[in-house]
Amino acid sequence: MRQRRVLVAISAAQLSAGVAGQLVALRDRRAFDIALVGWRGQPDRVLRDSWLIGTGLSAPVVMLTAQAIATLRLAAGLNQCARRTLGALGTPAAVAFPLAVAMAVSGVPRSRALDEAMTGTMGATILSTCVRYPRGQ
Repeated sequence: MRQRRVLVAISAAQLSAGVAGQLVALRDRRAFDIALVGWRGQPDRVLRDSWLIGTGLSAPVVMLTAQAIATLRLAAGLNQCARRTLGALGTPAAVAFPLAVAMAVSGVPRSRALDEAMTGTMGATILSTCVRYPRGQ
């Protein structure tokens, strides 16, 4: 029970950061920037790209929507499917976080949104860890 509440709280906080990032990115036209492969979005296409690729400050809308649904289902009661969904959504960001830190430490030029994105990816890392290693129900 406590594990579920903690997972819901972490997911809600991370989701809030993602939604806030989405709104700021749309307002400021901050396109996605995948520096590792040199793939950058265009500021005039931020709204379109935000649905499936994401923005410079948030995950794609489809991922945020899936996270919101899973969080609400988990908040309503113990739901293994919702837990697995949150884990699946958190794992890619949990992998991306150490990569982003390594890029910053090694002197690889950082994308303009890297610092802002750290909060969301750290939340996803914690979220993924809570899902993968539960302590009781």
